[in-house]
Amino acid sequence: MEKTLSRDAAFGIEGLDDILVGGLERERVYLLEGNPGTGKTTAAMRFLIEGVSLGEPGLYITLSETEIELRGTAKSHEWSLEGVEIFELVPPESLLDEQQQQSLLYSSDLELGETTRMIFEAVERHNPLRVVIDSLSEIRLLAQTSLRYRRQVLALKHYFSKRKATVLLLDDLTTDVNDKTVHSVAHGVIQLQELAPEYGAERRRVRVVKYRGRRFRGGYHDFTIKTGGLEVYPRIVASEHHTAFARDQLSSGVTELDALLGGGIERGSSALILGPAGTGKSLFAINFAISAVARGEKAALFIFDEELGLLYDRMKQMGIDLRAMEADGSLLIEQVDAAELSPGEFASRVRTCVSTGNIQTVVVDSLNGYQAAMPQEQFLVLHIHELLQYLNRQGASTFLTVAQHGLVGEMKAPVDVTYLADTVVLLRYFEALGNVRRAVSVIKKRAGPHEATIREYEIGAQGLSLGAPLSQFQGVLRGVPNFVGPGSGLMGDTSA
Repeated sequence: MEKTLSRDAAFGIEGLDDILVGGLERERVYLLEGNPGTGKTTAAMRFLIEGVSLGEPGLYITLSETEIELRGTAKSHEWSLEGVEIFELVPPESLLDEQQQQSLLYSSDLELGETTRMIFEAVERHNPLRVVIDSLSEIRLLAQTSLRYRRQVLALKHYFSKRKATVLLLDDLTTDVNDKTVHSVAHGVIQLQELAPEYGAERRRVRVVKYRGRRFRGGYHDFTIKTGGLEVYPRIVASEHHTAFARDQLSSGVTELDALLGGGIERGSSALILGPAGTGKSLFAINFAISAVARGEKAALFIFDEELGLLYDRMKQMGIDLRAMEADGSLLIEQVDAAELSPGEFASRVRTCVSTGNIQTVVVDSLNGYQAAMPQEQFLVLHIHELLQYLNRQGASTFLTVAQHGLVGEMKAPVDVTYLADTVVLLRYFEALGNVRRAVSVIKKRAGPHEATIREYEIGAQGLSLGAPLSQFQGVLRGVPNFVGPGSGLMGDTSA
C-alpha cells in the first residue's frame, strides 16, 4: 500500500517549520541562501534526514563539498545519513588535464551541459522525493552570463516538477550577491545571516524572503547551530497567544509592601523595579518569586548580572534557601550570559518555561544585562513589549529590574520601559540624620489604586522590612530631604 505524504515537506527543525507554517509545499523548487558558515548545509541535511524518517528518499548533490566532508558534518551533529544518497559531482577527468582545459573543444558550454546531464542521471538513478543541490555558485560560474544562468535554473525547475520532487537549491552568495535570478524562479526563498557583534559570540538569524501563495512569519528570527543541528527561535507574536485566568492579587510576603501596592500585584501583569545599584532591586523581585513558591506555584529567575553562587549565599544569610527550592522543582534559576545569548533565544527560553513548565512568576534581573544582548535600544523595547504581552496573556506575573545611573539626586535609566510595565516601583537612597537610608514608592499601577506615600525600608538578616510612610520629610526622592515634622518617623529611631 502506497504511503500517503503529508501536505508539506517539513524541515524537521521545529522553529523553522513554525516560521514556514508547516514546512515546504511539495513538488516545488526553493532557494536557501546565505554566506559561508551560516548553516545552509546543516539545514539541508536535516531536511533530507527528516524525509528519510517519513519514508521519502533523499538525494544530496554536491558540487562544492566532498562526500567525506558532508559525512563529517553529519557525524559532528550525531546524525546518521542512512537512506540519504550523496552524489559528489566531480569534473570529468579530461577537465583535470591541462591540455584539455586549454582546448576550445571543452568550453564552458560543454562543462555546463555535462554538469546538468550528470545531475539528471543521478536523479533518475535514485528517484528521490527530496533533493538538495549544493551549490548554485558553481552553476552560475559555468553559465557565465545571467541569461544562460536563468535558463539553466528554469530547466532544472521544469525537470524536477515532472519528477514530483521537492528541491532545495543552496547558494553561498560567493559569486554575485546582486544576482536575484533564482529569487524570481524559486517558489520560496529562505535567507540565513550571520552577524558579528563588536564583542561576544556571532549572532545568526533567518528570514523568509518569499513564499508564493502561503502566509508565513515575516521578519528576522534568531537561530543557533548546536550539536543536533539548527535551533530556530521564532519571534514572539503576543496576539497569537491567550489563556483565560483569574486576575487575583498576589502577595509579596511583606505586609507593608502589599499595602504600598494596594494589596499586591495582579496575576498576569508586569512590574518594573527601578533604582540605583545596591538598593535591593533583586531582593524585591525575588520576594515575589518566594511568595509564589510558598503558595504552591512555580517561579523562574533569569539572572544576568550576579554570579549564582553569590546569590545563593546572600539569600541563605536572609533565611531564603534558593538551592532547596531549586532542588524540589518549585524554582527554576538560570544564569544568562548576555554576550553568548541572542535575544530571540532568551525569549524562547522564557516562553518554554512558562508554556511547558507551568511557571507563573518570572523574574528578569536585570534589563541592563538584557540590553547588552541587543545591538540597538529600540529593538530591546520591541522585544520586551512582545515578551511581556505574551507572559501577561499566559497569566504569568513578570518582575523586571533596571539599574539606574547615579546614587542620589537625578537618576537616569539606560532604557526607558516604564510605559510598558503595569506597575512601577521606585527605590531611592536618601540622607537623614547623618545616615544613608533607602526609600520605596509606587509611582504607577494600572490595575488599581496604590499608596501615594514613600516608605523607608531596610535589608537585614530577616530579609526585607518596610516602615511607616515618611510623613515627616519632603524631598526624599531628591536624595536630600527636608525635615518638617515633630518626630523623624525613621525606622529604628526611638527619639521623641
